[in-house]
Amino acid sequence: MLKKFKRVHSFFWPLAFLSVFLTGCATAPPKNASNLCEIFYEKEDWYDAAVDTRDKWGVPIHVPMAMMFQESSFRHDALPPKDYVFFGLIPWGRVSSAYGYSQAKTITWGDYIKETGNSWADRDDFDDAMDFMGWFIYKSYKINGSSKWDAYSQYLNYHEGWGGYKRKSYNRKPWLKKVAAKVKSRSLRYATQLKSCQEDLDKSWFWKLFS
Repeated sequence: MLKKFKRVHSFFWPLAFLSVFLTGCATAPPKNASNLCEIFYEKEDWYDAAVDTRDKWGVPIHVPMAMMFQESSFRHDALPPKDYVFFGLIPWGRVSSAYGYSQAKTITWGDYIKETGNSWADRDDFDDAMDFMGWFIYKSYKINGSSKWDAYSQYLNYHEGWGGYKRKSYNRKPWLKKVAAKVKSRSLRYATQLKSCQEDLDKSWFWKLFS
């Protein structure tokens, strides 16, 4: 009996250590998500990803960051709420397939991978999520003429899809327009904040290239 206990004990601790290790590796949301400078000072690699997205897709940094905050509050494993059946008593999956930082749906994420060839992309990876949002904002501009700088119309595209935006489905959803207005307000606040620290962030980014 003692030998059996020792075998179980020796098997349990490596698993427990692995669980703690993986939990520790999970990327926590920024401590102060209301200030874009604080976000990038805390997570310098996020600024690198944001700059890459800006340069690749011509998307201003503050727009996808404001949209991402609205979608996931910068949580890497964010999921939509559960769906319930039988008078709201029994959980039955999720209301959509959205997942990760960008809350990208499985089908749209698949389209992104096909178009960009980024086959190793993960929705719970910040760099990939930013690139996805840059791609989507760029497509919204090309398909519906929505300015890359207009967080309000870009968020409506993001929520309703390009076809829904074209049909103006958002006009039947006053609550969604209010959310889009919040995203626009946050994006403008982020833009103002970024102006105050971008030079400093760029210096750090420049020196990292040669360090």
